[in-house]
Amino acid sequence: MDRRTLLKSALGAALTAYRPFASAAIARILIIGGGWGGLATARALRQIAPSLDVTLLARDSHFTSFPLSNRWLCDLLPQPPVRAAYADIARRHGFRFLQTEVNAVDREKRQISASSGTLSYDWLVISAGIRENHGAWFGDDIEQARLTREKFASGHVDPASLQALRQKLADFNGGTLVLTIPPAPYRCPPAPYERALMIAETLRQRQLKARLVILDPNLPMLAFDRVYRDAYRDWITYLPQATIRHVDPLARRIQTEFDTIDFTDALLAPPQEAADLLWQSDLIGRNGDGSPSGWAAHDPTHLHAVGAPNVFLIGDQLDRSSHLFGFYPKTGQIAARQGQIVAREIAARAAGETPPRLLPDSSCQVITRVNPSEMTRIDTSYRFRGDGLIQQTVRQQHIPQAADEDIVWAQAMYAELGIPSG
Repeated sequence: MDRRTLLKSALGAALTAYRPFASAAIARILIIGGGWGGLATARALRQIAPSLDVTLLARDSHFTSFPLSNRWLCDLLPQPPVRAAYADIARRHGFRFLQTEVNAVDREKRQISASSGTLSYDWLVISAGIRENHGAWFGDDIEQARLTREKFASGHVDPASLQALRQKLADFNGGTLVLTIPPAPYRCPPAPYERALMIAETLRQRQLKARLVILDPNLPMLAFDRVYRDAYRDWITYLPQATIRHVDPLARRIQTEFDTIDFTDALLAPPQEAADLLWQSDLIGRNGDGSPSGWAAHDPTHLHAVGAPNVFLIGDQLDRSSHLFGFYPKTGQIAARQGQIVAREIAARAAGETPPRLLPDSSCQVITRVNPSEMTRIDTSYRFRGDGLIQQTVRQQHIPQAADEDIVWAQAMYAELGIPSG
């Protein structure tokens, strides 16, 4: 190679290394997590910024949805939860999919470590979800925690556990069935109460000699409390503000501050917190005393990690977003809306533009009575106040003689996410 060619090659390499981002090679976006938030981000990026290189990373090969699963668990809906192959969804909408388990994030090197190897990114979106903190009940006793997860799974974290949970409920032939509700915040706040309602309805239909004991460490959920007392007094014992002090999975016994309950079977939900990846990547927030908050610290306006503007955090894993209301509801629709917001953030920044200030919204359909069918619609919206804080508005609408509004809502969301539902 002559001197002129060598200088030309070196200059070209320098220009490639230092050119502005907006004119650089195609930006690489990695999205960790294949739930509603991850899928919404991937699809929105392909719609508004088709030139970007988008890859969705998920541990499982298929998407499985939680909405409507309470009906199906109790055999009150024939169709199983929606399930679709990520590879098919990715092919249909033009992004890449890689089945892999992400173990760590190196923000300095802009790399992730996964079971498939090391991957580099320009923008990273983490939608890893939650984990259950059995340590709150068992401390360092790993064996007790394992037994509880295996024998008395809550069915709130892993969609793959739903089939086993459905079989458990079908096989239950009487006695005391305990359902625990996690302390707030937790995923999909009305869902455990709706699930309890469905279980009680099946106990009544089967005329079992059984009682469902609901242990709730939170304040009473008044809408459900009324229905439990009015329609299911022979099948439900609802104990609000019941903090669990000890669980013995071998003896099948739970102690609260005031009661000792022996049970035949159980659905045990310990406190929830952000998923393992957020802890491993040092993305957990801090309380005022310096202890871990349990949730991912983020910029509430732009949804990026604190001190890392190219790493975005969305969905159930998020810490408090406002001093006025605390946490966003940990729901699929909020995660999806946040994913769409982050897609616009990335598209604008990649183009060298100022991203818009956007906030999510949410609508939730909750069954509050099975027969006659009644629902409550919960609409949640947000706005920036003049001082920059985010304000929440919640509106509830009672729907008597409900006509499957929850199914209509779910189908609309699946269509929005590009997921086949039929």
